[in-house]
Amino acid sequence: MAKEKSIFVCSECGGTSPKWLGKCPSCDAWNTLVEQSAASTGASGGNNRFGTTQFASLAGASELMLLSEIEAVDVARTPTGLDELDRVLGGGIVAGGVTLIGGDPGIGKSTLLLQAVDALQRAGQNALYVTGEESGAQVALRSRRLGLAQSQVQVLAEIQLEKILATLDASRPAIAVIDSIQTVYSDQLTSAPGSVAQVRECAAHLTRFAKTSGTAVVLVGHVTKEGALAGPRVLEHMVDTVLYFEGDTHSSFRLVRAIKNRFGAVNEIGVFAMTERGLKGVTNPSAIFLSQHSEPVPGSVVLVTLEGTRPMLVEIQALVDNGGPSPRRLSVGLDRDRLAMLLAVLHRHAGVACMDQDVFVNAVGGVRIGEPAADLAVMLSITSSLRGKPMPRGFIAFGEVGLAGEVRPAPRGQERLREAAKLGFSVAIVPRANAPKKGAREFEGLAIHPVDRIEEAMDVVRSLA
Repeated sequence: MAKEKSIFVCSECGGTSPKWLGKCPSCDAWNTLVEQSAASTGASGGNNRFGTTQFASLAGASELMLLSEIEAVDVARTPTGLDELDRVLGGGIVAGGVTLIGGDPGIGKSTLLLQAVDALQRAGQNALYVTGEESGAQVALRSRRLGLAQSQVQVLAEIQLEKILATLDASRPAIAVIDSIQTVYSDQLTSAPGSVAQVRECAAHLTRFAKTSGTAVVLVGHVTKEGALAGPRVLEHMVDTVLYFEGDTHSSFRLVRAIKNRFGAVNEIGVFAMTERGLKGVTNPSAIFLSQHSEPVPGSVVLVTLEGTRPMLVEIQALVDNGGPSPRRLSVGLDRDRLAMLLAVLHRHAGVACMDQDVFVNAVGGVRIGEPAADLAVMLSITSSLRGKPMPRGFIAFGEVGLAGEVRPAPRGQERLREAAKLGFSVAIVPRANAPKKGAREFEGLAIHPVDRIEEAMDVVRSLA
């Protein structure tokens, strides 16, 4: 059978060329020609990117419906058997859903997915594991190490898209894992596996199969040096769910974070511990992000952060030391630019100067904190280190700090305080808008100090020390 021809289409004007050129012959734009299959671009439409041939099959396929008349039905989910993964997915896998999971090499993506498909297979769901980076023997060796010697998961070692789709169509599994999408290639394109055209076309075909057959497809994606998913950004738009695998390879803990989820909440996280038998869910993640000090130490403040729907306690550590003519500002797990802004607010409104000091801030446990509710904890930890005086035992803080020195409320403050009280914390400095109503019994044992400005927070800290 003759190989289908490919053409190059300009992403700016839609013009076509039979071969790759540095400059588009239609609009003179540079580096905009991308290889596509001639059949998928509607080549008979000439240079018209909206050629009728490409969309002829879609004409009259659906009728207009009023939004109020469409029946809203909850999506059925199938639990994977891993509670932390189900939390991130929104309750389990969805029939016909496409999930993209990325992470650094060796972080545990293949291990987690192999455990998940084995649990689904044991629950009676037909599962298929397509490996393009390893042989079937290597996958079997991993399953033995994970204690899955009797696993009935079907394994296919293949990287050609047409053969993978033929196997999927013949077996119709409930879930199919493609490890990884960067190794899959289509015969319709001449470019190498992993190129922009190959990744986009292969992902589009697999997504189309998932929607028409009801098979849940999980795509494993590579990441770049900066940690972003490799390939075209349209890959993230195609799929229903995007998961990022985070964590330090030198640590035994891993975080799975949902960046996009059409069937659940975003920014949910699942916490796993890497063991000899694979990844195990951590039911109380707050414990792993808190250091065990026999006595309170200067520069340490516990923050109640919110990851999705889960309140989590994280220790913020700061070290302020004598600097040279060019003092350093370094943060790990926090935004460095925001640290510089907080130091300026601390100097202007609280009278705490660090202009000749090196300032180092770290979120313990390798967790990354992106919400501004960490501002107050960061500023209090810097002040504690600079003064050399520790916070009292059982102290927590959270709240956003503005450039005018005001302490703004954090979302879902009651849940944060409830989590801190449950874990035995006794003192809290919070924004006044997050303070509970008088007589609230659920916070008994937790002395809450509401503040409106950073100056008030510093006065409260001095009275507690």
